[in-house]
Formats: sequence, structure tokens, C-alpha cells
Amino acid sequence: MKAHNKWLTAPLAAGLATALLSGCGTETGGGAGGSGDAVRVGMSDEVMATDPAAGYDPGSWLLFNNVFQSLLAFPKGGTEPEPEAAEQCGFEGGSKVYRCTLRDGLKFSNGNPLTSKDVKFSFERALKIDDPSGPGPLLATIDTIETPDEKTVVFRLKVPDATFPSKIASGAGSIVDHREYAADALRTDGKAVGSGPYKLDKFSESEAVFSVNGDYKGTAKTQNKGVTLKLYGGDRKALSEALTKGDIDVAYRGLAAGDVAALETAATSANQGVEVVEGSSAEVQHLVFNVKDPVVGKLGVRKAIAHLVDREALVENVYKSTATPLYSIVPAGIAGHNTAFFDAYGGRPDPAKAKAALRSAGIKDKVELTLWSTPSRYGPATDQELEAIAKQLNDSGLFEADVQSVEFEQYEKDIEAGKYGVYVKGWVPDYPDPDNFTGPFFGEGNVLGNGYANKRITGSLIPKTSSSADRSTTTADFGELQDLVAEELPILPLWQGKQYAVATPNVTGLEWTLDASTVFRFWELKKS
Repeated sequence: MKAHNKWLTAPLAAGLATALLSGCGTETGGGAGGSGDAVRVGMSDEVMATDPAAGYDPGSWLLFNNVFQSLLAFPKGGTEPEPEAAEQCGFEGGSKVYRCTLRDGLKFSNGNPLTSKDVKFSFERALKIDDPSGPGPLLATIDTIETPDEKTVVFRLKVPDATFPSKIASGAGSIVDHREYAADALRTDGKAVGSGPYKLDKFSESEAVFSVNGDYKGTAKTQNKGVTLKLYGGDRKALSEALTKGDIDVAYRGLAAGDVAALETAATSANQGVEVVEGSSAEVQHLVFNVKDPVVGKLGVRKAIAHLVDREALVENVYKSTATPLYSIVPAGIAGHNTAFFDAYGGRPDPAKAKAALRSAGIKDKVELTLWSTPSRYGPATDQELEAIAKQLNDSGLFEADVQSVEFEQYEKDIEAGKYGVYVKGWVPDYPDPDNFTGPFFGEGNVLGNGYANKRITGSLIPKTSSSADRSTTTADFGELQDLVAEELPILPLWQGKQYAVATPNVTGLEWTLDASTVFRFWELKKS
């Protein structure tokens, strides 16, 4: 698997966010828009690309999910993909052949018809361009694509891949007009032509303007006349001020944990100027251990750390309770979730067990350790979090730990070179399936760069779960995988984020935009 860049840009705890299918979807939406006014949304994330063959960041996927259609989509509050541009989809004879039939009358926002030719073109284009920041890794199981007629698409996969429906329901499945996009080059004019609920009318580094696509046919029912997305380029203070000044109606992805906590307090006081809406999230953060490192390469050291980290204190003191402690690889709300790390190491620090783990590894002296951080990628609270962990380790009298912080570009190079023993990684899921929290971390060529491999996981558990079209049958195997990881400790889960949006009282519908699918649905927002 090629390492890709869908790492969480800022923890949702510190930044506002982030089987066989058949039958018809829900009511067709579209039209000229709902009765509500246009909505102004602000976020501190950048939109790195308007071309689906290039973008793999949360900001870009927000644009893709609203401008482009996919064959399937995640319904609000759900994690099982349902037909969207397709009328029906399903596996045939296992999980290596996947057939979809398109809805009647699909059109792009420029009026061109959308047919199976465009679907085939879109997937083959993304794979051919193979942009380093593109969705190629999610589409890597595609072997060939057939289009027996204008409404039918047949995907033949290289290997059984039961998660394929979820992958193509994500931003990776965006369908583009073959007349508007080059087959072998990215679009660079900042424009986008799709068949989704919205049209992109204007795009710059500071603003993206969307209007309702009157030609849209799908499941979304728009509740507004358009959306203006204000981009604050990582400036959390500017985002907060824009909300308090009335320059935006909704702040999404970017306010610090302290800002969220303060706004929640203000929202419950007599002076109610904003509403804080909390939603579920499957975004996670882990400590990663380089198992080839001379210090943490020793299992006893890793177990000692696992016995000493106090997640409750991190969540309360650093993230102001805008996250929840995580004791598993697969987060809560995703099928297959268990509590393997709680079962193995408990929920509270245990210095006696930590000491015993070190002594069993033949270690009698204090363990000197550096924890590596990168706030430029995971938010300013990351340094504070790692310093708190270092203090927890040092307070036990068993460690002498410090923290080093570097910019993300150097951070990634050093991880690849094996220079760090302990470092932090955040993850925003591509799709809400346990596979997306296991395969990328523990499969062949995993994205963690920590030298960990387990033959039982790579040779049996991952292939078996990947080929099981009935996802309910994978629970035991995902449980075994998580138990193995908890025992061997290549990573230590820290927390699972919550999603937040802060809005003026006249905006409704936000509760339908904040769920484990990480799809921010413009069409659910209504402003009165």
C-alpha cells in the first residue's frame, strides 16, 4: 500500500470538524434549493485541490462531497453506503466483481449527460495520474472496468475487497465529466464540474462560493440557496473572530479546544450568541513506537509506557473534554470496536505494573526517552499533550522523558528514516469501516513507518476481513487483530475526537453534518 496523506490536519478535539447494496435510494433532491438563505461557513483548513484526482485532505474532500457525485454515499448518521448516482449496486459471486446501475437522467452541472463512460473515465483517470496526494491507494484493488451500456458499470477487482463500496462512497469515488477533464493531467484552473447538489461558482485561497445545482438528481435535499466557504488558512483566531463579528454563520474545523469550551459556556449563559453542536467522530490519535528503536524496541519499555499514560487527564486538561479516551484500534461507533488496551493495561496509571514490565526486560535504571511532536500538522495542543505524557512518565520515577517538536515536512522525513523512537500520529478515516483503521496501519507497507509486522495480521486477518462482504461476520477477526496489537504494542491509542460546529442560532441542520462518515453535508444547513 502506498503511504498516503489522509492524516488528521488538526485533532478534532482541538479543531472543529472532522455489504450487498441494492434497491433505490431515498427521495430525489436537487432543484433550485430550499427555502433557507445562503449560509456562510468558515474553517481554518485549506482546500488543497478542486480536482478529485489530487485532493486527499479534509478541506478538499469537503468540496468533493458537495460538488461531485459518487455511485454510493453515506446517509446522514449511517456508516453503510447507499446508492447515490447509482440506482443499485452489488457484488456478484463473492467480492471481486461489483456491478452498478446508474439512475436515469443524470447530468453534470454544465448540462452534459452523466453516463457509465464518465464513471469509467473518472476511476481510470485517478489511477493513471496517480498523484501523490490523490486517492490512488483506495482504488488500488481495481483491475478492469467494463461499461456494457450507458447505465451499467462493472468493476473487476484484483483481489476480494468487501470494503470497495465504502471506498467508492468516499471522495475517492467522485465522478467527473470526461469532456471537461484531461485523462492524464490534473485540472489547475481552480474550477470543478460535477453532478452533485452544488456547483462551484468561485474559488480562491480565501473563499469558495457554491450555488445549488438545479440539474442534480440524487438523495440530497438542499435546505438553502447556496453556501459561501470562508478559508482562514490555519488562523484559528481569525476564524473565532469571524464568528463573533458575524462575518460567518458557522465555524467548522479549526477552533482550539479552549475556544470550544468557552463557547459552550457562553452558549449556556444568559447571553446566548452562538450554539455549539457536538457530533460523533471516528478521528483518532495514537502514540507510535518504532519497534526497531534501541529503547522502545523493547516490549517491556512499551508496556511500561502503556501502564503509565493517563488518557483521562489528557482529555480533561489538554483537550478540555472535547475528546474521549481511546483504548482500541477501531474507535467507538465503528463495527468491530473493542477495548483491548483497557483490558490489557487498565484505565488508570499503574506504576507498580510499569516497573514490573521494565524489570522483566532487564531494565533497572531510568529509561531516557524523547517524544516527538509536530504541532504544524496536528494542532498547537499536540506539544502540550506530549509534554503532559512526558510528565506522567517522569512522575513515575521510571523514565526521564523530554519532548522535541519539529515542522511536519521534516517530521515525516525523520520518521521514514527511522530517527524517532516515539512519535504521534493522527488519522481521519477515508470511510467508516474497521478496515480503514487496521489495513493502513498494520498491512503490507503500512503508513506508520514504525517497522512493525505481524504475519498473522498481514497473512490471514487482513485478507480474510477484506474479503468478507457481510461485514457482520468480521467482528471476531477484528477483535483478534486488536488483541494482538495490544499485546505487541506497536502503537498506543490515546483519544477519539468529537466533531463540533459552532453556529449562530438561526442556522439549523448541523446535527446531520457531524457523524462518523466525516461528510460535511452543505445541503442539510438551513438559515432562517
